[in-house]
Amino acid sequence: MSTEDVAMRLVELCKGSEWKRAVDDLYAKDIVSVEPRQMGDIPAEMRGIDQVRGKNDWWEKNMEVHDSKVSGPFVAGDTFVVRFDIDATDKNSKKRMQMSEVGIYTVKNDKIAQERFLPLAD
Repeated sequence: MSTEDVAMRLVELCKGSEWKRAVDDLYAKDIVSVEPRQMGDIPAEMRGIDQVRGKNDWWEKNMEVHDSKVSGPFVAGDTFVVRFDIDATDKNSKKRMQMSEVGIYTVKNDKIAQERFLPLAD
């Protein structure tokens, strides 16, 4: 698959809230995932498909998503960017929040080899 094919498929799956399938189908086994900060016990940087799956499990366990919008992809070379706008409530604190971030993805050998998330500045 080309970078554009991977990007389009990721957006399609994310729009359908199929986050786990996106990881299973599109991510490299040695994926590097970088969040802007640690979330609970989840470190900001994770390596390997199992750690990324664990991060997704943490998100589902701790957050209730009311709405999400996925925009893009924006593609150049082996890189693409997707914007995520999420309305969610932290299940523990009951705090509702709106988050906007972009995911910057690098594709190698037809799989996502790296993802980095950048939040919208306040």
